Amino acid sequence: MSASVYLYAVAALLIALICGFLPLFMGIKENKERLKQLTGIAAGIILASAMLVVIPEGYELATTDEHSLDDALIGNVALVILEVDHGHITAELGIEEIEKLIGHGNHEEENVHGQESNDSLSGNIAHVIEEVESGEINASIGIEEIEVFISSYPHEEEHEEHTSGLLLGGAILAGFLLMFILEGSGIGHSVHEEHHDHDQSHGHGHIHHTASGGLLVLGLTMHAATDGLAVGAAAATGDLAVTATVLLAVLIHKGPAAFSLGIFSTHERVNRKDSFRDIIIFSLATPIMILIANYTLSGLETHLIGLAMLFSAGTFLYVATVDTLPDIHNPETGRKALMYVLMGVIILTVGLFTFDLLGLGHAH
Repeated sequence: MSASVYLYAVAALLIALICGFLPLFMGIKENKERLKQLTGIAAGIILASAMLVVIPEGYELATTDEHSLDDALIGNVALVILEVDHGHITAELGIEEIEKLIGHGNHEEENVHGQESNDSLSGNIAHVIEEVESGEINASIGIEEIEVFISSYPHEEEHEEHTSGLLLGGAILAGFLLMFILEGSGIGHSVHEEHHDHDQSHGHGHIHHTASGGLLVLGLTMHAATDGLAVGAAAATGDLAVTATVLLAVLIHKGPAAFSLGIFSTHERVNRKDSFRDIIIFSLATPIMILIANYTLSGLETHLIGLAMLFSAGTFLYVATVDTLPDIHNPETGRKALMYVLMGVIILTVGLFTFDLLGLGHAH
């Protein structure tokens, strides 16, 4: 697991702790309009990141036929071997060309997604190249061994079918339905609208809280865990631009959510220790899941990482819509809520275009 993954986890932890503890330590009162503004912008960013980054990237990974990639490598390596056989280049130069093709200039036994590849085609070729460079065998024998590997490798028509569209859509639907079922079961993920009237009358009837305060915290924590899954899956792809975009969306959404939880706890928890517990549990959920998801997914096949990202996209879509639907449907707040969401979409879209222009966008 790379050091950058730990940095992602620390960033998520710090944002949640800072925003969650602000209301407790500084006695900050809720600014309902500002909170709605931040929530709307965050929802727009999450929506745009799901549509423009997570779903396309997840689809690309989930439909990647790794054997087809190997077939392309076989064709390129075969051309180099043909040049060696015809005497156009030396065996030593052929080994260097093949090394460039498999991208093992550093001799790291990893593929582009950070997975161990000792038993893969490129891994086997890399092993032969290392034997040549260490002097165990000469370049000519190395070329012969590589030719044996590519000759014995299964052809494309022997490979399995691509991941079905039903499974791809099902992964997105599963993420959406998970959040939907939790919400419908009383394990909500949002407390934004649960405490808006506390500053006016703390003694009003708690329609939701008295019976389900713990469930609301549980819901927030479970959603925070799905955020961690999204970041961990993105990090498992090895694509820094994709990971940064997903992480940004998660962190921007996590701020208002943690702040809302802090406000909620100051009103609902009699014991201050319970408020600390709520915020700490919520804050730990995302970083822990980032580490677990990255560790688990990095050892899986590429298409499974893609399915995990599509599942995360489903949770993103649910949160982005449900966080803003109450205000959108309210004639008094609908226009503002729509404007905030569009602002979030525009912010992320402009950022992605800027990254592409600067050559920082992701590429495979």
